[in-house]
Amino acid sequence: MRPRGEPRLQRQLLGWLLGPLLVLLVLDAVVTYAISWHFSDVAHDRSLREIARELALQVRSDGATARLELSPAAERILLGDADDRLFYRVTLADGTRLGGEDGFPPPPRTPGAGGSGQLYDAALQGQPVRALAVWLPYDGAQPQRQVLVQVAETLGKRTELARDIVFSAVVPQLLLVVLATAAVYLGVSRGLRPLRRLEAAVSDRSHRYLSPIDLAGVPAEVRPLVEEVNELLARLGTALDLQTRFVSDAAHQLKTPVSGLKAQIELALREQDPERLRHALAQMYVSTDRLSRLVRQLLALARNEPGAAALQRTRLDLRALALEVSMEWVPQALAQGVDLGFDGPESPVWMAGDADRLRELVNNLVDNAIRYSARGGRVTVSARLADGAAEAVLSVSDDSPRIPPEERARIFERFHRLLGTQADGSGLGLAIVSEIATLHGARIALEDDHDGVGNRFNVHFPLEAAGVVPAP
Repeated sequence: MRPRGEPRLQRQLLGWLLGPLLVLLVLDAVVTYAISWHFSDVAHDRSLREIARELALQVRSDGATARLELSPAAERILLGDADDRLFYRVTLADGTRLGGEDGFPPPPRTPGAGGSGQLYDAALQGQPVRALAVWLPYDGAQPQRQVLVQVAETLGKRTELARDIVFSAVVPQLLLVVLATAAVYLGVSRGLRPLRRLEAAVSDRSHRYLSPIDLAGVPAEVRPLVEEVNELLARLGTALDLQTRFVSDAAHQLKTPVSGLKAQIELALREQDPERLRHALAQMYVSTDRLSRLVRQLLALARNEPGAAALQRTRLDLRALALEVSMEWVPQALAQGVDLGFDGPESPVWMAGDADRLRELVNNLVDNAIRYSARGGRVTVSARLADGAAEAVLSVSDDSPRIPPEERARIFERFHRLLGTQADGSGLGLAIVSEIATLHGARIALEDDHDGVGNRFNVHFPLEAAGVVPAP
């Protein structure tokens, strides 16, 4: 279930696509309105100039002065308008008013004589107006004699014309944006349809259905993500298979020793003879020790399976580690009459690895060698650098019965034991060795011992892969 308030990809895409489009529409409307108002002003300003010139033509020279002869009919023709009110004022250079309105708003600055005049916005009788102030000659014989003609007009026609221009320009664009919005919405919805199918394919799965997601129809942009999910599912499937196999193996292997131990306890409870009771307790101790070892090996196997905890690599001396572990097995070797020895160079054998896991690897190899060697046999542990110092090699040789070539690949399988051997074991030791070697990128080679008797296990640890440079 999608958490409340979580942003949806479809909403984000629509916002990113349509948001700028709406902003551009608003900016276009503002610019269009400004341009339309400008052109409306230009068109009606020409009319103001024509009216100003006609008013100047109505001024008559009267000797040293002048008078405005504007008949009511001419005034109606010049100043009559069905939509707006027109105002005017005509004055001489000395400020004498020849005609027109009182209180006419003066221009921001006095227009120069003989110029095109000055257009400005003002207010007259409580109404906003567009005004023109211009000096015009009224005496053809003496052009220097001029009057200041001021004409003003309310803004009705100008506003209506600007509104019409904006409406005619913006409405089609608005319709276009609506159509574009519908097209973008449909396109985004259709484009996201594969993601919805992918969501359904994932959400309908159970925790046991770990088959890869079908890549057919998955967009190229999402394909890498789906491929990574498929790899994750594969790793999860492998981990679950290993877990299931481990649980099954553990249940199978623990069933027999636990049943045997239970039978021995029941026998001891019924025993009255102290000596036979002591013997039963001794058998119980042996069974408990075997069970404890089996549990430890099962836990070690689970800890070293692929996908388990990552290695804690440190720089260590493989020679010193192998020697230390070998010393710990000396009492066990003596108890079984096995000659346990160590053979290695005087210089350290540096490598990178997980010390605890490598200790476990050496323990299992030495345990396996001692357990299967006959009394009076020899077990030799060695650690060295291979020729060219490209690998660190750990070797454990013994005098146990030679493993047939056809069995050498299977001895590293779990719970696999050679037929005919009398030694006690669970068949997990070499499986643990194999898992730890795999985690370190190492390879195991099983060969005949150099003296022709027994077996030799060689574990080759790559130095370059571990980033280790051997010490000089």
